[in-house]
Amino acid sequence: MSTESEKKSVTTSTAVPVDHQTDHHHPDLSELRHADDALLANLGYKSEFKREFSFIETVAFAFSIMGVVASVASTFSFPLQSGGHVGMVFGWLIPSLFVMTVAASMAELASSMPTSAGLYYFSAKLAPPHYSALASWITGWANITGQVALVCSIDFTCAQMITSALAVGSDGAISLGAGPTYGILLAILFAHGFVCSAATRVLARLNLFYVVVNVGTTIAAIIALLVCSGDHKVSTNDAFTMFENNTGWSDSGWAFLLAFTAPMWTLTGYDSAAHISEETSGAARAAPIAILIGVGATASLGWILYIAASFATASVPALLGTTLPLPMAQLFVDVLGRRGMLAIWSFIIVVQFVAGAAQGVDASRVVFAFARDHALPGSRWWKRMNARTQTPVNAVWLVMLLAGICGLLGFSATALSSLAGASVIGLYTSYVTPIFLRITSGRNKLVPGPFSLGRWCVPIGAIACSWVAFIVVLLLFPTGSGPTADTMNYAVVIVMAVFIFASVSWIVSARKWFKGPVSTVEGSEASSYDEKQRQLQQ
Repeated sequence: MSTESEKKSVTTSTAVPVDHQTDHHHPDLSELRHADDALLANLGYKSEFKREFSFIETVAFAFSIMGVVASVASTFSFPLQSGGHVGMVFGWLIPSLFVMTVAASMAELASSMPTSAGLYYFSAKLAPPHYSALASWITGWANITGQVALVCSIDFTCAQMITSALAVGSDGAISLGAGPTYGILLAILFAHGFVCSAATRVLARLNLFYVVVNVGTTIAAIIALLVCSGDHKVSTNDAFTMFENNTGWSDSGWAFLLAFTAPMWTLTGYDSAAHISEETSGAARAAPIAILIGVGATASLGWILYIAASFATASVPALLGTTLPLPMAQLFVDVLGRRGMLAIWSFIIVVQFVAGAAQGVDASRVVFAFARDHALPGSRWWKRMNARTQTPVNAVWLVMLLAGICGLLGFSATALSSLAGASVIGLYTSYVTPIFLRITSGRNKLVPGPFSLGRWCVPIGAIACSWVAFIVVLLLFPTGSGPTADTMNYAVVIVMAVFIFASVSWIVSARKWFKGPVSTVEGSEASSYDEKQRQLQQ
């Protein structure tokens, strides 16, 4: 068994100098001036980023990436179809409670292993040694699939918000189709490419602006819907209990479950706090707190906003029948009038734009980290750091290119809506894999960080795994019964395409050369983290 003092030296390594044992195994750690860099070296990586995200900026980043009001506006059609008022209120609340178990489990892992590699690194360290590389490979590809799909999904919805504003502002004279909307998407991606290529210092400061706009617009939307709807508000009883099934499924219980798509799509991307941990000061403490606050605050504000929307919705069928791309835009027109809608909608567009920018940063860090471990085709290009900004600019533009290709799905409304499900499935598969390994093969392997679930890790992790297994199956179903080529859920096509590619690549080639996370610390044969794991098991 390891001594108590040995355990303490690891869990507090972000605040104290590295001990002599660590120096013995990593001679170059004496050159690392920051305790965060020393901890990162213990995990096997040399610091390549500037640590310019403060605690507050890290929390702001994790929160802004979920873009409360813009995400609700993007996914409003799901609860409208799947339960109406009940779908809005309880279709948001129930999943939010379960997502908190996923967030808590992920926070524990991020505190223990604060590295940009994040989820696939967690899987590699917690899986049985023989399956370590495979677990890392599966998690990494699932995460990248979800990350890129989410960038595209957020930015395409931002393009739809712009077309909605143009339609309302011109009294319907301007009605842009799929082609112009795709053109706007490409312009947004191009702009995000430049924003995400900025230096860490710039990105960190921008997030303070992001969070102010995000929270301010959400609160403004809540007040506007409740106050300006006046006598047209529905009763409290109807706002919380009126159920309407507009899905095409005969089973109302099943129809209600499909409303879960909205909060699941919104409550994604909070792993970003882990992926920017190499750019964060005090990452072992900041990352887990950012994850928990980000999810908790987004879930709470989102629920209040949906309650306000439920009160303000006089007719669910009328909103579903709107000619605007997004039903939420129609709700604001009904409640605030054309000018009022355009005023608040312009801020919602800004929120969605900055959420897409934050997600672009997150996705680029995942691509960089996976390439650093030689897991991607052309890894030598995608892991390259820009000498001027000291950020992975090549990885940023690869993400934007792939998101632009995914955007071609926008020429089919059904395929585009399936992108939301694909992003959730990809991300949550990557979330749950290390959590499952944590409570099974890795139960005694985790070297605890400043934030630990202790004895609660197994029950909380079990609930998280059960929930994700359920939600992944749910999101593969079409929105209505008897699907055709035009109405089927293409999420399974998107996810399976990547799964088949990753599986064939593994069988044919990757299993021979991919060994999981690769140490970049000179003179290191095994990371101190691995040694501490072995001590904990003795």
